[in-house]
Amino acid sequence: MPDDLELAQSLADLADAISLPRFGAADLRVTAKPDLTPVSDADLAVETAIRECIARERPDDVVVGEEFGGASDGRADGRRWIVDPIDGTKNFVRGVPVWATLIALIDPDMDGDDAAVGVVSAPALARRWWAAAGRGAFTSFAGGPARTCRVSGVSRLDDASVSYSEPEEWLAAGRLAQFQALLGECWRTRAYGDFWSYMLVAEGAADIAAEPDLDLWDVAALVPIVVQAGGRLTAIDGQPSGGTVRSALATNGLLHSDVVTLLNA
Repeated sequence: MPDDLELAQSLADLADAISLPRFGAADLRVTAKPDLTPVSDADLAVETAIRECIARERPDDVVVGEEFGGASDGRADGRRWIVDPIDGTKNFVRGVPVWATLIALIDPDMDGDDAAVGVVSAPALARRWWAAAGRGAFTSFAGGPARTCRVSGVSRLDDASVSYSEPEEWLAAGRLAQFQALLGECWRTRAYGDFWSYMLVAEGAADIAAEPDLDLWDVAALVPIVVQAGGRLTAIDGQPSGGTVRSALATNGLLHSDVVTLLNA
């Protein structure tokens, strides 16, 4: 059997083969979930295919996914594959190419509550990022050769580029003033959003990314990529991200304590 990172890459290949042909399809079917966020037939098809493949290749592992939830058979403390079939569904259904499949493996015997393996595949951008504990972080463009990911060496906030999510989320989290203070301290601010903010930090193209309201499948795959690239990814209060994170702050490491101070003033 392939090792876990190889399997995660194969799962991403499978996801890309399903999602990319549905991007911009005239017959794409979109419905609203109970929380009023959209879900497309591509979201459902991708997660179904990934679950079926994991069931064949790793029958003892649990799958936790955005669309079909997690297992309730008492195995939640074992090896868990965390899947977001399409991170950025709002972009996907509007024809914006910034969306990706996120795949992570949490193995308590390897890395505790943090993911040991992470793959982020964005086929409409022709980009993929991946990492495994102790193996480094990498990216490729259009199926080309792998390039090592490395965070920036920026050490001052007034030289830093920050990427963020919707300001309304910071307002809902009761941290809008702190968030605005962070933006005011930084050199450049852009709302690239979703997975891409964190991948830009891992590549050294941005220095800070943060979101105040996330689910496990939104962030699990991002953690090993940022960390193996030399950065830090915690909750916005600076606590370890772990398996229950509901917010995320990624930096190049050099800026982390300054950003945590501002966001928690």
